[in-house]
Amino acid sequence: MENLFQNNSIMKVAQVFLIALLISFVSCTSKVEKPKVVGKTITEFEFGVWTTANDKKSNEEYAQEFEKYKNAGIDEVLINTGTDPVLLNRITPIAVEKGLKVHAWIMTMNRPGDSIALTHPEWYAVSKEGKSCFDTRPYVDYYQWLCPTRKESRNHILGLVEGLAKIDGIESVHLDYIRFSDIFLPIGLLPKYNLKQETELPEFDFCYCDVCISEFEKIHHKNPKESGNTSIDMEWKQFRLNAVKRVVDEAYEIAHKYNKNLTAAVFPYPEMADHMVRQRWDKWNIDEVYPMIYHGFYNEEIDWIGFATKQGVEDVKDKGIGVNTGVYIPPFKSNEELKEAILLAKENGAKGVTFFDGNALTKEYLQTIKETKESFKK
Repeated sequence: MENLFQNNSIMKVAQVFLIALLISFVSCTSKVEKPKVVGKTITEFEFGVWTTANDKKSNEEYAQEFEKYKNAGIDEVLINTGTDPVLLNRITPIAVEKGLKVHAWIMTMNRPGDSIALTHPEWYAVSKEGKSCFDTRPYVDYYQWLCPTRKESRNHILGLVEGLAKIDGIESVHLDYIRFSDIFLPIGLLPKYNLKQETELPEFDFCYCDVCISEFEKIHHKNPKESGNTSIDMEWKQFRLNAVKRVVDEAYEIAHKYNKNLTAAVFPYPEMADHMVRQRWDKWNIDEVYPMIYHGFYNEEIDWIGFATKQGVEDVKDKGIGVNTGVYIPPFKSNEELKEAILLAKENGAKGVTFFDGNALTKEYLQTIKETKESFKK
């Protein structure tokens, strides 16, 4: 060190130079605002659409569909291929070529028509009445829920997740129906089924299969079937919340193993999801969520979209989970209402809005989306 500076005057000049250089560096960098990153995605406000694919559609037809979305300012497509990695592999490059991000949408715990699962009746969730989703389905025939606790059914689902995660070019595996069957339906749907649900009804309360009961007894030394009121048995409720969380957390590890994100379509906000479908998404290991804030299902007005968005955003604000508000197109009565929904989501902290579904987006709605997006750049 003695030979670094020959005298004090040279040392002072060097110190002044270093201080000036540091001030210049801090001044320059303070003017640059780096966008936040959630998972791998920069959190600019984005637009997405859920859409369902089939192998009968030609590549040219898909190119036209994806170009239509892109021209309207849509940034990403969440594609249901019926968990078919071959079909996903065929159409993903077409969407990417059109400038769209692709998310592989999978029906997770609800597996209607799953040919493998149907050969294993024991994999299915069982109601408090003792009836299995294998042959007795709640509400609708396509409700065929698997048990999230049973190792074999869980591994089957995770294997499907891995098959999608391996596909080059996708952004995420997108979990849907990642929950239990509805213990409470949205209030706007009850008349359709001529139902009143003021308490937890046994025919809609799952999963009471032998494996769930046995695993719960190992931990808590009691049988929920013998409970006087399972609706206030917090350990039993938490057991099922944790069973869903385990599926998500293991899927997260699989997706990230292949350098993909994990995303999910979820109920409007965590407390509501907890109450209605045993889903507590603010506790999950996940990159982004797409809360289905379908105001018409709940007999709510459009401003509820802002309220529900804010609830979810607040619940995960310190957890690095991006929130994309999902809206259901049919209840909107005008372009102005759709624009209002988009603005409410943005103002309340969402990183984007996603529309259900592609078939419902008329030319007028696509134009509204485009114009609204362009207004954000002004």
